Order: sequence, then structure tokens, then C-alpha cells
Amino acid sequence: MILRLLRYTIISEKIKEDKMEISTQTKNSMIKTGTSLVGVTCRDGVVMASDRQTTGGTIVVSKNTQKTVPINDYLVYSGCGLAAAIRRTAKIVAAELRLKELRSRSRPTVKQAANLLAEIIYHNIRQPSMVPDEMGALIGGFNEDGSTELYTIDPAGNISKVTDYDASMGSGMPFSLGLLERQYKPGMSIKEGVDLAVESIKSSTQRDTGSGYGIDVFTITKDGVKKVVDQEIIATYKDQKQ
Repeated sequence: MILRLLRYTIISEKIKEDKMEISTQTKNSMIKTGTSLVGVTCRDGVVMASDRQTTGGTIVVSKNTQKTVPINDYLVYSGCGLAAAIRRTAKIVAAELRLKELRSRSRPTVKQAANLLAEIIYHNIRQPSMVPDEMGALIGGFNEDGSTELYTIDPAGNISKVTDYDASMGSGMPFSLGLLERQYKPGMSIKEGVDLAVESIKSSTQRDTGSGYGIDVFTITKDGVKKVVDQEIIATYKDQKQ
């Protein structure tokens, strides 16, 4: 009996240690997420933007990764975290929304799409896995009545409606949020929102080592989804004046 109790105690302590280790790994991976994402709500739509750098630890794996992408003709998706999880999740959301549309004969709302994405993220991080699918996301779109919405989902699966702006959970978030906090104004036009989003990504690429190499910006209005900025950041070398 004593041996059983002793064994039970050892196993319990081991489980606690494993849980603490997983929690620490999750926290650290979230902190090291190399990305800059921005979403801005305007009076006539939504603006979403991101940088193009993909990192693997301290190495730049890709200089041309589009992190903000349309998943259908009325929704735009931005992701930060594990690259494979971001791409896989986008495909799953697009397929599930199409199936729902065919079954119900009505188009899902932006809120329904956001809840689906949040459920997938919530489920993925709680699946027993050697490499948990850790990611955060922004999803924006327009409904059939012409209204536009923007939602943010954190790596734990919590969903929140964005009524002003958000920079998701990327490593560039502190730099983008600082500028957004100072320059965002309620009721901004789409053009003003695009300019603000571009400046926010520029500010993060100048100071965040996990962000850089380009800027992609999409607008979402009742007229549809449109890519309005497609820029590459090119490094130049010049002699310093003596």
C-alpha cells in the first residue's frame, strides 16, 4: 500500500512537471512569434495588413510570405505562429464554410467564420502533440447586408470583436500598437486606414527582428475584397560620407 502511494505521488509530480514545461514552452513560443499583423476598422470597411518575413528560430526562412490572404470572396485571414498551422487552418476554414453554405443554402456570416476559426485554434492547442499548432489570427470580412466586421483570436482560442484596431499576437505587436494607439481615429476613411496600416507595419519592421521584407494590405468593403498595397522592402548599401 505504501509503495502504491509512493508511486502515485511520483507520477503526480511528474505530470505537474510536464504540464509546467508545456506551459512554459507555449508561452515562450508565443513570445517568439515572428510576425507583424494589423487590422483597422474604418467607417466604410476594414483594413488588414502584414509583413512578409518568415523565420525559423534566428534564421530568415522566407522573404516573400504573404501572411494576409483572402480565403474566399468575402473573407480575409491573417495568421501568426507556426507556419504549417496557419496554412492548414486557412484551408480548413475555407472548406468548412463552403460546406456550410451548400448545406444551408445561405452564406455564413463573418461572425460565424470567426467562431469556426476560434474553435479550430482552441482545439488544436489542446491536442496531445509533440509540436502543438500554436497560432493567433485576425479575420475580417463583409456580410450579405454589406456590413463589415473584424475579429481577433488569440493562441488560446479566445475570440474578440475588434471595434477599432488590433495587432494580433505577433512579435511586432508592441511596435505597431504604439503607433496605432497614437494615430488611430474613430470614423477613419478606408484611405486613412490603409495609410495607418502601412505606417504600423513599417514601424514594426524597423525594430522587430521577426518582421520585414515587404508589406501586403487588403481592404474589405461592401464592394468586396481588394489588395491595395503590394510592396517589397529592399536593403541597399551605400558608402558613408567621410
